Amino acid sequence: MNKIISIIRKYFYTAAFITGCCFVYGCENDPKKVYDMTRRITEVEEAKNIEGYLSQEGMMKAKLTAPVMLRVLADSTYVEFPKTLHVDFYNDSTKIETWLDCKYGKYHELSDKVYLRDSVVVINMKGDTLRAPELWWDQKAKLFYTDSVAEYHGIGKHIFGGKGLVATQDMSEVTFRMPTGPVQIAKDGTLQK
Repeated sequence: MNKIISIIRKYFYTAAFITGCCFVYGCENDPKKVYDMTRRITEVEEAKNIEGYLSQEGMMKAKLTAPVMLRVLADSTYVEFPKTLHVDFYNDSTKIETWLDCKYGKYHELSDKVYLRDSVVVINMKGDTLRAPELWWDQKAKLFYTDSVAEYHGIGKHIFGGKGLVATQDMSEVTFRMPTGPVQIAKDGTLQK
């Protein structure tokens, strides 16, 4: 009986050893295979000579033109305009009320906001001009805003904002944070338009 138990133990230990070797061999990972399985994949779609339109409630609100557009499919999908961007904004009568030019734009699809940078210029039909090194455009709220320096030039107005601004899309209302510069004031104390 002891001999049978000894033989069973011998086979058991041999089987356990062989099984253990299989597990050790099976757990070996090729670093390249692990990297390929876990890396994040970003896909980029490219289009050239873009002309796009934005409409809300059946009304055309903006026309965008750009020489190159990149749509980046990643964790957070975005559209990039790396080689200039021009946008014409329309009023309810579908007449251009404001236009915008910059050297770079990035549209964040989830938030409906566009980040603009490098020589951002916004001009309305009255000739009022807003310049900033970077600016955000909130499509839903129809606002431009920035936390960086900005300048606004209009008839009798030259305002420089050291800590940013918020402006309506048609630039009928512009609010600066910590403004500096000459402004003409009417006799009643209000800002002349």
